[in-house]
Amino acid sequence: MIVITGGAGMIGSIIAWHLNTKLQRDDLVIVDRITHEEQWQNLAHRHYAHYLDKDQLMSWLEGRTDIEAVIHMGAISATTERDFNKLVEANIQYSQNLWTWCANQQVPFFYASSAATYGDGNLGYDDASIDNLRPLNGYGYSKHFFDQWALRQVSKNLPTPPSWAGFKFFNVYGPNEYHKERMASVAFHTFNQFSATGTMKLFKGTKAGVEDGMQMRDFVYVKDAAAVVNHFVTAAIAKKGVPNGIYNIGTGHARSFKDLATSVMQGMQREPHITYVDMPQDLQGKYQYFTEAVMQKLASTGYTQPFHSLEDGVRDYVQNYLMQEDKYC
Repeated sequence: MIVITGGAGMIGSIIAWHLNTKLQRDDLVIVDRITHEEQWQNLAHRHYAHYLDKDQLMSWLEGRTDIEAVIHMGAISATTERDFNKLVEANIQYSQNLWTWCANQQVPFFYASSAATYGDGNLGYDDASIDNLRPLNGYGYSKHFFDQWALRQVSKNLPTPPSWAGFKFFNVYGPNEYHKERMASVAFHTFNQFSATGTMKLFKGTKAGVEDGMQMRDFVYVKDAAAVVNHFVTAAIAKKGVPNGIYNIGTGHARSFKDLATSVMQGMQREPHITYVDMPQDLQGKYQYFTEAVMQKLASTGYTQPFHSLEDGVRDYVQNYLMQEDKYC
């Protein structure tokens, strides 16, 4: 069996979709705590063996010898979370407990890190070295702390899972993200806002040299993110020896929010219209103006599957999900 924490979330549920449809695996254990009233829809099309609340997992794992891998996507993912105690419990301690169980049982372990760990980007976006990174918010720091903790277990020759990887996800968009509300992608918000008002609001260029709507991100389609994770999982189960470590998951090509919003509106087959607004106070000073993943490390593992272009990913998302009566993957 394969355990997926955060399995009712966007990335977790698409990993389950990929395992079901591409790899014909239905012996999945979905772990989450559903709080959004419609989030069960992310599981409605999935085939899995068990569903557990996140607080049931550790006791359920006691004595089990049939777990082939743990995919740990569960976390507080809101970059605006201000309660650091919650971040410590959910993003650090829970991850440490799972790592320790996997190390003791010799079960492969794969977890979600974040591009938020790179902070303002002054030190670049290279996954080969993370020592001096300075995240801009508590969420980014909680993810960075666990990355550093995992690497320390290795450097000190402490128990580690036989195969493990942390994934620094860049700006993921795609099906099954509606429950993220404010934290959902600009692609999702563009579709809904443009449908309701005939325009999409983007931030003005509040930083010198940045034009309106031209803040840049490495936008990665969620189906591509899931495919990368499952590349590592299947290699570990088959004992193919993909190197352990921390990996970026992005396209390696930054695009503007203006490009993203325009692609959504064109996917809706309507004339684009954008309105520029001031950035909220709670984001100022904590906002990444540019992200672009360095992808050589992933390529070195033998992963050769191409990523969707922004236009192709947005078109699939808009036309095959957002514009359909059944919007869920």
